[in-house]
Amino acid sequence: RLGTTGRGIGPAYEDKIKRSGIRMIDIINKDLFKKKLDAIFEEKQGYIEKILESRGLDKDAIFDQYVSYGSQLKPFITNTSIFLNKALDQHKNLLFEGAQGALLDIDHGTYPFVTSSNTTAGFACAGTGIGPTQIDTVVGICKAYTTRVGEGPFPTELNDDIGERLRAFGGEYGATTGRPRRCGWLDLVALRHSVRLNSASYLAITKLDVLSGLDTIKVAVAYKTSDGILEDMPADLELYPDLEPVYEELPGWQENISDISSFDMLPRNCRNYIAYIEDSLNVKTSHISLGPKRRQTIILKELF
Repeated sequence: RLGTTGRGIGPAYEDKIKRSGIRMIDIINKDLFKKKLDAIFEEKQGYIEKILESRGLDKDAIFDQYVSYGSQLKPFITNTSIFLNKALDQHKNLLFEGAQGALLDIDHGTYPFVTSSNTTAGFACAGTGIGPTQIDTVVGICKAYTTRVGEGPFPTELNDDIGERLRAFGGEYGATTGRPRRCGWLDLVALRHSVRLNSASYLAITKLDVLSGLDTIKVAVAYKTSDGILEDMPADLELYPDLEPVYEELPGWQENISDISSFDMLPRNCRNYIAYIEDSLNVKTSHISLGPKRRQTIILKELF
């Protein structure tokens, strides 16, 4: 069963691919907006009433509402590609933030347990209208352990007290739906997959503070199958239920690190954990986060 935030993102992407979607530029042109709304309304109305068994919508009310939105938003609607490339011509720094994890990418994620869009770094170009050579640095943001919302493969998932501990200490509940996130040990197989897909220049490792108090920290370095060892994620989802993570164990730390402001002040085992991740992925860390507040981020390399 596929999970959903219930925000209409999937249907919006369906419309985009069908080329029947209504764009921002359309709502500031009343005649064009009415034409597009008329073209799709009966199909949507039928779906709402017959499939969802919900009350139908008022087309005239929708038209008036979104024309009003268009009037208010018109000063802010522009050709994004031109806007951003002018900023690049002026040697300004641009920062793009991805919305979801790499394994939710519609093409390269754990399909069909994915979102409706491409979430990898390369699609920052497709989505904004800048060329691929304009991206000079990619920061891969990852937690110090692994989480997932909803269904889908999760080889390192912990359905035990440690999993509950990670969820409780990490506040692991979906930002949109409030659904409890599934939690598990860091999966370097999945993380290696993500680093490759995104050509990550650096890592930003978050929620290291959540691991404080653990005597031992496990890290999955491969998957064991009946046919041998896998060091890369299989595309066949039917294999996942029988996968067994191959773990390496690292010593944990007991200290509360949430108020530490310098990398050198971190417990030795915490520093070693970071170094282990870097060495395993061949990617250096630019930022580490020890809590939700801005002051709890330690910058190891200035990128901007």
